[in-house]
Amino acid sequence: MRMSPGRVLRNAVIAALALLWLVPTWLLVVNALVPASSYSGSPHWLPREFGLFDNMSQAWDRANLGPALGNSLLYSVTSATAAAVIAGFAAFATVVMPVRRQALWFWVIYSGTLLPLQVFIRPLFLSYAHTSLYDTQVGLVLLYTAIAVPFAFFVMRNYALTLPREVVEAARMDGASWWRVFWQIHVPLTRSAMIAVFVFQFVAVWNDLMFGITMVTSRNIRPVMAALADLQGNYSNVGPPIVLAGALLVSLPTVVLFFSAQRFFVSSLRIHR
Repeated sequence: MRMSPGRVLRNAVIAALALLWLVPTWLLVVNALVPASSYSGSPHWLPREFGLFDNMSQAWDRANLGPALGNSLLYSVTSATAAAVIAGFAAFATVVMPVRRQALWFWVIYSGTLLPLQVFIRPLFLSYAHTSLYDTQVGLVLLYTAIAVPFAFFVMRNYALTLPREVVEAARMDGASWWRVFWQIHVPLTRSAMIAVFVFQFVAVWNDLMFGITMVTSRNIRPVMAALADLQGNYSNVGPPIVLAGALLVSLPTVVLFFSAQRFFVSSLRIHR
């Protein structure tokens, strides 16, 4: 079948934009391959030498990425899971249960996304300093969970609005409690939305730098992005290839999570078809 000129032009524009979008990733990978000892200071556009593993090893040792990766994994998994569960409860209460002023509760919770996160740094810093939560893993988990809940609630609520209410009404007529309706009906029906929320919030917490450098000072508490920032800080003497190799290394968990979630959603679509 011959494509129309308009469709050819559209495909060409999409391909050009995709290539333009991939340019930064290409430069990151190519320059991370350059051995640090032979880096001239100018960016490389084509791979010539292979020193990726040595650069990653140096980044791992100099930035102490092992504990930082473990900390970020703890913060991301715990906060994303807690946010998905809390948002699931809130969506169930404001959509399914006969709660008064549902719209008001929606705006009260969702308003947490209306202000930039920089606004909260000073009050959080002062409150954490007075409650001994500053520079602790518990403090960061609570913080990341709190900032993840509003958007997670927005996604879960909108998804819950699309679910058939007849199922819940039938379960209630059969004598099922709200607790049983939530776990045996609502959670299975919203599993896809919960996984999407988990993935999004995991990536958001994993990539956070602002709170990682303002609410933490200890090297054994800081998340991985703070460790990576320290690697390329003013007092670092490593070259750009080591920093880029470290950035490539710490991005692998989010890439693996993304492709795992993609496989889950694709398999779910095949099952429903």
